[in-house]
Amino acid sequence: MNFDLKTLELAAAASEKCDLLIVMLPEGFKPGKDALSALAALALKNGDLTTKAGKHLQLYQVPAVAARRVVLVGLGDGSARATRQALQSLGGAIKAPHTKRVVLCFAGEVPAAAVSAAVQAVADVSYVYTTTKTKVEARSLSRCVVGVPDAASARDGFDSGVALVAGVEFAREWGNRPANHATPSLLADAAKTLAKLPRIQCKVHGPAEVARLGMGAFMAVAKGSEEPLRFIELRYNGAAKDQAPIVLVGKGITFDTGGISIKPAPEMDEMKFDMCGAASVLGTFRALGELQPAVNVVGLIPACENMPDGRAVKPGDVVTSMSGQTIEILNTDAEGRLVLCDALTYAARFKPAAVVDIATLTGACVIALGGVRSGLFANNDGLAESLQAAGEAAQDLCWRMPLDDDYADGLKSNFADMGNVAGRAGGSITAAKFLQKFVGDMPWAHLDIAGTAWKGGAAKGSTGRPVGLLVHYVLEQSRTQVRTAKAPKSTSRSATSKAATGTARKPAAKRSAGSKPA
Repeated sequence: MNFDLKTLELAAAASEKCDLLIVMLPEGFKPGKDALSALAALALKNGDLTTKAGKHLQLYQVPAVAARRVVLVGLGDGSARATRQALQSLGGAIKAPHTKRVVLCFAGEVPAAAVSAAVQAVADVSYVYTTTKTKVEARSLSRCVVGVPDAASARDGFDSGVALVAGVEFAREWGNRPANHATPSLLADAAKTLAKLPRIQCKVHGPAEVARLGMGAFMAVAKGSEEPLRFIELRYNGAAKDQAPIVLVGKGITFDTGGISIKPAPEMDEMKFDMCGAASVLGTFRALGELQPAVNVVGLIPACENMPDGRAVKPGDVVTSMSGQTIEILNTDAEGRLVLCDALTYAARFKPAAVVDIATLTGACVIALGGVRSGLFANNDGLAESLQAAGEAAQDLCWRMPLDDDYADGLKSNFADMGNVAGRAGGSITAAKFLQKFVGDMPWAHLDIAGTAWKGGAAKGSTGRPVGLLVHYVLEQSRTQVRTAKAPKSTSRSATSKAATGTARKPAAKRSAGSKPA
């Protein structure tokens, strides 16, 4: 889908030929003398419409208006959250088969964040998965014009929104694919396509190289599958070589049966979503390829299946991780932490400014936070605060959870340095405590996205989260480092431990968007 940004007042919007004209009316709307303003003022006066976010009035063949259909919609306080809410209420109209061209016009000043939210919301409600379906209509919407009073002031928000659409939809596509269409090898091929974008490199490590690296925990999980493992290494090189990178580690279990500790049959099909952490890393790199920020980022994805054949790892087996620490595998369905721990050890070689792992890790996190916020764990307060702020800015929310040392007591083992699970209580926390044993003194955070990466039921499908959070985090840390670099030399440089430096380049105006153990 193509997005355009245009300076557009309501008077001019009436002349725009389109299938659907959406007029966004904020609180305190002051009508002009044009036809659309008069129409909105009359609807508000007679009580047929309010400016509360999401309240709307649909009209057809409005006199003096070129659009086939007009929707007047309340924008509330005009925030990014209200904008998203308003446009989500119009999902049926935007996604309708005959809606091919949409003009979205803000009736008043609009912050850049709201413009970004608008672009993302339109893409979200019009999204259609088609890859493995033969009798489904593809997305009908082909072009969306975003009209604002001043296009220049909204440019940054528009550009970031378009880039985020590209990243989120890339993540959703791979999250939604059935496991036989998203094997570790196919996931690696998807990563290789990203290397066609500027400044992105991709290297794929196969079983032999992973064995040479000593990734015994990762290899143990992959043993039961006919599909060979892949360890995917992405690099985005936007800053000087000596700038410490941000490292993103995504769990890439392309299908999870639970292994020998096999899952119950109901809803096991949803375990194709167990690679959504990996998908979010791919989506983040897709967005970075659009935005081209001056920052260094490394993406690591340990990808494999967790299957129960005769070679599969067994409960009670002891494996040696890349770090040299031994692990007693008490539950083969707690496999995500096993592949991640070796990837976290590998991450240390980059001497990173920060490491963030992303994983559909525990059912316990779903119980704790539901599908609204991802679970956030961190050994560094500054990193935690930055991630939480990025989530708020992106409307891709997370919530910090505790990491008290006492929670690690349940991981003790009589036969290895640690077990891979503790008891049911605090399951998401004990999983994070397990991962923490492999990060040393690196600034590290863990995002448990088991409740947010996909939706079940009638709306079953990948959400693309937390691509928005991750991209906002990378860009904000980049801006912070720029400010630090421009400060007088006497100024403290303590911020360098939090992220790599950089600034964002701006893309063109018209763009194409391209259950777990407790």
